[in-house]
Amino acid sequence: MAWFRREPAPLVPRAGESRVPEGLWVKCGSCKEILYRRDVLKNLSVCPKCAFHFRIGARERLDSLFDGAWEEFDRGLVSADPLGFRDSKAYADRLRDSKAKTDAYDALVSAVGEMGGRRTVIGSMEYAFIGGSMGVVVGEKVTRCVEKALAERLPLVVVSCSGGARMMEGTLSLMQMAKIAAALARLHEARLPFLSVLTDPTTGGVTASYAMLGDLNLAEPGALIGFAGPRVIEQTIRQKLPEGFQRSEFLLDHGMVDMVVDRRELKKTLVRCVGFFMD
Repeated sequence: MAWFRREPAPLVPRAGESRVPEGLWVKCGSCKEILYRRDVLKNLSVCPKCAFHFRIGARERLDSLFDGAWEEFDRGLVSADPLGFRDSKAYADRLRDSKAKTDAYDALVSAVGEMGGRRTVIGSMEYAFIGGSMGVVVGEKVTRCVEKALAERLPLVVVSCSGGARMMEGTLSLMQMAKIAAALARLHEARLPFLSVLTDPTTGGVTASYAMLGDLNLAEPGALIGFAGPRVIEQTIRQKLPEGFQRSEFLLDHGMVDMVVDRRELKKTLVRCVGFFMD
């Protein structure tokens, strides 16, 4: 039984062998393929095997839509924590942690730059910031995007990715729905286009307000879009929902969105649509 007592020799890496760096591979959420991360990023974070759309950050989204450099505005707006809200964690701590995680002060990055050679205002939501929820700051920033588009006669694009209104700000967050809708009415009167892009997920008060008020509503494939979640609806109506309910393709079939556009074709489609409205 000498083999049982023998101390195992340490494993020594062979010459030229190296460890695989963490984050080099990513698993597709649909086809479950293990993909080389660099290939996915080159493909605008779309699975090259099945075209599953990964969620992307606000800045990555802006980089994909603008022709080159873009300018962020109203970056420094921050929530004042009007209710002093606390659940399992203080709201002020959540804001601080989210800022450190995303390098953003709230859940929307507003920017201006050239898209297809035309100066355009784009607001892009950041889901990693408290679920992309809409509070006072998001409402103010979207409204200022509208005002900038009005002042400079520019088209407006807003990319939504949100869990809805931010409960930590109570009624103040719900008031943003009416505030933004009123601003968009002025944009409509000025005959300037507002294109709304709905990505996974777009729910709650964001869906019930500006996300569905576009002159054109575009959605990414497979995006969850709705007000209440499917589970809540099933519990309320006590019926099984149809297959694909609240996904962008279902909404297209039922007239709730105008187009379902692959992310790799999104910029080209937006440029064409903006040109139609502006020219």
